[in-house]
This record gives sequence, C-alpha cells and structure tokens, in this order.
Amino acid sequence: MIYITRKASFNAAHKLARTDWDDDKNNEVYGKCANPNWHGHNYWLYVTVKGEINQETGFLVDLKWLKDVMNTYVVDKVDHKNLNLDVDFMKGKLASTENLAVAVWDQLLAPIAESGAVLHCVKIYETENNFVEYFG
Repeated sequence: MIYITRKASFNAAHKLARTDWDDDKNNEVYGKCANPNWHGHNYWLYVTVKGEINQETGFLVDLKWLKDVMNTYVVDKVDHKNLNLDVDFMKGKLASTENLAVAVWDQLLAPIAESGAVLHCVKIYETENNFVEYFG
C-alpha cells in the first residue's frame, strides 16, 4: 500500500454563528470568528489517497489528475468565495474547518474511488497553527 498527497490552496471568507443563537451567545462561543462582517483565511488543503502502484504506469494515480479533481470538485467552488453563502456543498452547515473537511471528503470520495484509489485523508490548514484531519 502506498500513500500519495497533493496540496492546494484557496482563500475564503466565513463566519461562525448559529442562526438559532443570539449575537451574545455566538460571540461567547465563537469570539471574533462570529464577526457579523465575516473574516477570511488562506487555507491549505491536503488530499491523501492510497492504494497499489499500477505496474504499467508506476503511479498510484497521476498527480495531475488528482490536482484536476481537487480543483473541479473543491478549489474552484471555494476559492475567493464566502463559505456560508456561495458554496453549494456547505449550504446549511456551520462553516467550521471541521465541517469543511467532512464536506470536502464527501465531494472527493466518488471521483477518487472511480480511479481505483482510496481516499485516505483530507487535511485542511485554516492557519499555520490550526488544522483539521478527516479520515472518513
């Protein structure tokens, strides 16, 4: 079994706030991340796939193909967007990095499986100090 990881970056805005809570409760729980005027991050997305090396090509998957899948299903949909308002696969979800990682996994699972590889991990850095890993 071999593991391959591809990295991509995107910039996006979001706000952490529950609509069923008042401003005081949202500020208490989410602090400055509940800013009513939003805030943004320079995100780093790491997608790791696993499987067996194709003996004919020497690849698990072509990294150009993985880049294209990541761009089509995720990066093009989130880059320079508002995660709360503009991203179809985040509709109705609190735009935490945890929920974003699960939603990205859901976006990538089928296209990667069609390649014969297995999606192993989605890792998203929100800041250089904070990241989330999701293994399905």
